[in-house]
Amino acid sequence: MKKQQLDHVLRAAGRITGEKQFVIIGSQSLHGKHPDLADEIVRSAEVDLIARRDARRIEWPNAIGQDSPFHEEFGYYADPVDETTAILPRGWRGRLVNLAPGDTDGVNGLCLDPHDLAIAKYVVRREKDIAFTRELARRGITQRKRLLTLLDQTPVTHEVRDRIRNEIAVDFENRS
Repeated sequence: MKKQQLDHVLRAAGRITGEKQFVIIGSQSLHGKHPDLADEIVRSAEVDLIARRDARRIEWPNAIGQDSPFHEEFGYYADPVDETTAILPRGWRGRLVNLAPGDTDGVNGLCLDPHDLAIAKYVVRREKDIAFTRELARRGITQRKRLLTLLDQTPVTHEVRDRIRNEIAVDFENRS
């Protein structure tokens, strides 16, 4: 997804909900620190959005969500989520990154820091997440030491923490 497509989703979400600020928590949040990314690392068709003022708004997914006319016309859509959707390190809200200004009709996007995003992906660890975190490491978007520090601030079991520590090691060993 390109930055202008993300802007389009924010603009539409703002018009439907009346919200002026959304938190972007999925892979599209990379656009916060890397607005020029437009390749396979941000290929997802959905934008995971948390409405800052009222996360309980339920009418808007019908208009711009998965399988909506918006999705069918443009090939991308909004996926409304809440703060329980991702397991994130403590303090993640303080590390949110402002999305660069764009054609959003005054709707602001706040994006996860790439390291917080990576930790959430390590926790879930679906097949697509494995490729994603490896690519973040390969491109130098994430740093091993920072990930390990944030991992210690993430509410997961010791077993999960050990698994993630090993996966981080693998990702950074395979950075060729």
